[in-house]
Amino acid sequence: MSRPHPAPIPPDLYGRPRADRYFRFMERLMGVYLPLTTARDGYGRRPAVQERPHRLTVARRRMVAEDVVSLRLVAPDGRLLAPWQPGAHLDLHLPSGRQRQYSLVGDPADRYAYTVAVRLIPDGAGGSAEVHRELTEGSRVDVRGPRNAFPFAADRGVLLLAGGIGITPVLPMAREAAWRGLDWRLVHTGRTRASLPFADELDRLARRHPGRVEILTDDEHGVPDAAALLARAPEGAAVYCCGPAPMLEAVQRAFDAAGLRALHFERFGAPPIVDGKPFTLRLRDGRELPVPADESALDVLRADNPATPYSCRQGFCGVCKVRVRSGTVEHRDRKLTPHQRADGEMLVCVSRAAEGACLELDV
Repeated sequence: MSRPHPAPIPPDLYGRPRADRYFRFMERLMGVYLPLTTARDGYGRRPAVQERPHRLTVARRRMVAEDVVSLRLVAPDGRLLAPWQPGAHLDLHLPSGRQRQYSLVGDPADRYAYTVAVRLIPDGAGGSAEVHRELTEGSRVDVRGPRNAFPFAADRGVLLLAGGIGITPVLPMAREAAWRGLDWRLVHTGRTRASLPFADELDRLARRHPGRVEILTDDEHGVPDAAALLARAPEGAAVYCCGPAPMLEAVQRAFDAAGLRALHFERFGAPPIVDGKPFTLRLRDGRELPVPADESALDVLRADNPATPYSCRQGFCGVCKVRVRSGTVEHRDRKLTPHQRADGEMLVCVSRAAEGACLELDV
């Protein structure tokens, strides 16, 4: 069960009045009381994942940056939705059949709605363009989740780094850190002020918590230096970072010299291939497709058949799952259970085979 928030969020963001002092006090009280009274029933456990798709309605749509749309999703019958925690995301099943993951950016205490934000990628694979084009107020969309591959577990100091649309999982973390009284800092970077989603919400957060929120844009401050960003961390802090690949790579390189406690990150798109070795895929029709050391099996399958399904490209959503008829898989995913792996299942976006080996796929 999600712990209630005081949620000092402006009414225009979630479409409800600001809670008065009495209700905010009661929310804090229940946040302490409920875990104590419900632990025997398992409510203190991580929220259960909704594995089956369920249909939601777009109740509100608004532009939160020059190319970023925010969608507030509710159940058609007004029922409560499954709880979630900062860092969680939804799988959206788009009308075309594409499946994409988008971080939840709303308030976990609001059990009647999920909020996601999507940046338009003109030269992308089509998912973001479809969201911008097809999902209007009143549209129905199937979703799965929420699930969490980027959980927020800081217990002391924390530095939150967000690049562009990477603010979506980080903003709920900042609210959580403030609620829990942690020593926290948040830095949001981007090209221009107009390109930064939820800049108005960040301004309000900065006014409520002076000295803890910083916005850096390339046109005003230049491209930020990773070491300088990490220098803003409280002593011994954990670092949570979400943004484009160059930002993550720079932060990872600078982290070891920074003397900080732990680095947690979420990336956009496929991670770089580490220790890749060439191997071969054999398809049902007998054709063999070589997989180079610097490409994934998914890359090769999509080059052969562009309709090959995929989504996260990071080994946690399961959309690209295939069955292996023969051969030994080097599993690198975060999704499959030991039973599924033993049963011959494989996520081709990240998993591989040994050098020179051949995997025969049921594809």
